[in-house]
Amino acid sequence: MASSSSSSSSSLFLLLSFLYFTLSHLQISASSLILPLTKDSATLQYLTTLSHGTPLVTTNLVLDIGGSNLWIDCASREVPSSSSVTVPHRSIQCLTAKSHELETQAWLTSLSNPEELDLPCQTLTQNTITGAKSSEAELVQDLMALKRSKLEGPKSQILFACSPSLLLKGLASGAKGIAGLGRSRSSLTSQIFDSLTTHRKMSFCVSSSSGVVVFGNMGYEFQQSNEILRSLTFTPLVTTNNNQKNPNSQEYFINVNSIKIGGKKVSFNTPSLSQDGNGAMLSTVVPFTTLHSSIYENFESAFLKAALAMNMTKVEPLAPFGLCFSSEGNPSVPVIDFVLQSEMVKWSFHGSNSMVKVNEKVMCLGFLDGGVDAKNNIVIGGFQLEDVLVQIDLDTNMVGFSNSLLMKQSSCSDFNKLASSSSMVAAE
Repeated sequence: MASSSSSSSSSLFLLLSFLYFTLSHLQISASSLILPLTKDSATLQYLTTLSHGTPLVTTNLVLDIGGSNLWIDCASREVPSSSSVTVPHRSIQCLTAKSHELETQAWLTSLSNPEELDLPCQTLTQNTITGAKSSEAELVQDLMALKRSKLEGPKSQILFACSPSLLLKGLASGAKGIAGLGRSRSSLTSQIFDSLTTHRKMSFCVSSSSGVVVFGNMGYEFQQSNEILRSLTFTPLVTTNNNQKNPNSQEYFINVNSIKIGGKKVSFNTPSLSQDGNGAMLSTVVPFTTLHSSIYENFESAFLKAALAMNMTKVEPLAPFGLCFSSEGNPSVPVIDFVLQSEMVKWSFHGSNSMVKVNEKVMCLGFLDGGVDAKNNIVIGGFQLEDVLVQIDLDTNMVGFSNSLLMKQSSCSDFNKLASSSSMVAAE
């Protein structure tokens, strides 16, 4: 009888926690929110700035478009936040934060242990630059300031993990954590869309200097983007995750059916470019596109053949690149096409997104050998995403992308200038 009463109490507690969590995230807010971005030249990482806590403290964070959560080194604050609330182990918020972890079932089992019920929620966080992980990050809820595109702002607090300082190793100088925008329920993206009354679209545009992420519809500040938005090419977002090497992946994938270089299809020894149903992953923490070794060898050979046919001059490679050419005379470069769901749908990489200028005389192919143990056959890295407007529509499960904005004498840094003029709103 006592056991039945205890079980009923636990069920009631979870139900009330769920209702509180849901209602606190259903308040009307701005139609879109904005994260201005900058690029760190030393690490090639993209950074955004968030202000959190009471008093508000401005914090630089590395942007990971596929990261599962938001984590911050809270110990770096000179003054502890008076509005920070520790999330208890037995709460729906804790379950939400753990939903992408392998230990979810263990968490459910632990609810029967009365000694663990009042403990703080500890969740798994990862430095996706170095791969280092910590299971000792404490989940908290606190105020956070975000940029708005209209007069109203979000009225919900933000959940994030206070992680050990050791996870900061490998991040850009001054960065105090990682802002994960992946598909998990605890990512910054999911939390923002829980409070936005708008279409669940996330648009991002990065460049060699700055950029922007827009959650929701691109507002009146971005009217110049209307023509670009109308010209986007769309491809399905891969939603089925069958990758046994990484079963809890929260990243964004698209299928690449074939690759053409200079208009000619490249033959590969592997039966499929899309490994285990995951396709090509979009990444802002991988600096350059990587290809599994089984793909890269033929890719490099085909590019070299096309480049020599266009009178490009091969030179000694410079690490980390495998293929380099003389840039003297500004030679023409073969176009690389990732062919998607059909021959008519392709993502084209011209010289600005395929060749990296390493010095005044040498440029190198910005596609690297990812190794034989690569988790994904293809990872489309930051350099290939620069000055391309990418829109991820979570309601339709589609990914849209533009041609290089440089071809229109524009840049993603233009969006950053507009975003910087927007006002700030504090989540409450």
